[in-house]
Amino acid sequence: MTNTTSVSQHSAQIETTPTEKVALGWTHTARFLTTASELVHLQANELPEIAFVGRSNAGKSTAINTLAQQKRLAFASKTPGRTQHINLFELGPKDAADAWFADLPGYGYAAVARSAKLRWQKVMADYLEVRRSLSGVVLMVDSRLGMTDLDKQLLDFVTPRVSTGEIKLLVLLTKSDKLNRKDADAALFGTRAYLAEKASAESDITVMLFSALKKQGVGKAAQILHAWVHPPLNASVAEVADGAGQVDGAV
Repeated sequence: MTNTTSVSQHSAQIETTPTEKVALGWTHTARFLTTASELVHLQANELPEIAFVGRSNAGKSTAINTLAQQKRLAFASKTPGRTQHINLFELGPKDAADAWFADLPGYGYAAVARSAKLRWQKVMADYLEVRRSLSGVVLMVDSRLGMTDLDKQLLDFVTPRVSTGEIKLLVLLTKSDKLNRKDADAALFGTRAYLAEKASAESDITVMLFSALKKQGVGKAAQILHAWVHPPLNASVAEVADGAGQVDGAV
């Protein structure tokens, strides 16, 4: 029997293994650092940087808040598409931070002016292609919709660096509580099949179901992110990914 521990998440509980509890303790340290409207305004960073990206209504801010067990760490606007800055969060001890989270603007919301869409498409493309400290990307995809054309376009920006093993990719199929088991399995299979076509032998890509409401996949996702930053846990990433749905060169 797996030993699990409960970690408080607002009024709910996240059932965790001991390793996941350590990872969630780390993500809970996330704190706001700075914000920038242009890539050139982001300060240089020598720490591993993990970017969170996704459509405006894919639940990106909610997922970040759930992983951090904080209600308003990432601002979730009531009007999707309104957040048009890159927000940075620092993790680890306050006197010895060991990673940054980067919350990138949501994309694809119809009410946003075309000029703003184009500007942010350029900012995000540049960030994903050239940000030197970027070591991992968490892509939020609405599990009910699967990979949309906009998600695929965003992946095109980052695929070259994923294929060389320079950065890692975690795809969270959000709002999975809205799906029955058959549809959830289909969403996983379809996403894994698409990414397998784009993966190289050096790619480190994991796909998993995620629900902020039901806390599905929260501990496992935190464990994967923690392992990206803390190499001693890399073995655990493989174990977690086996159950979550890993896509790599062997697929």
